[in-house]
Amino acid sequence: MDKKDYQQAVKNVISLYAKFRPSHGNIRLDTVFDDVQGHYALMQVGWDRGRRIRGNLVYMVLENEKVIVEYDGIEHGISADLIAQGVAEQDIVLAFLSEPNVANAA
Repeated sequence: MDKKDYQQAVKNVISLYAKFRPSHGNIRLDTVFDDVQGHYALMQVGWDRGRRIRGNLVYMVLENEKVIVEYDGIEHGISADLIAQGVAEQDIVLAFLSEPNVANAA
């Protein structure tokens, strides 16, 4: 897959998850696609058991020909889905994992 097609791959994966419905609560899943800045998210918004639910389920950024996964709230992880869409494994960066140099510098 050409790296410029990563944008569509990311959108496809997020759109797939947006079709699912939570097993409980009145929760809406919204896709947020910013093609200009290369930011893509799946948001959850609604109510469950008397509590307000809101926040990211997935947040990814396309930068330097890489798919940077800033947040992955999918139970089994989203990487396999990106690979199935044609994103090269070496082009997926799991930014939510600590960097060895940063973690050891503290």
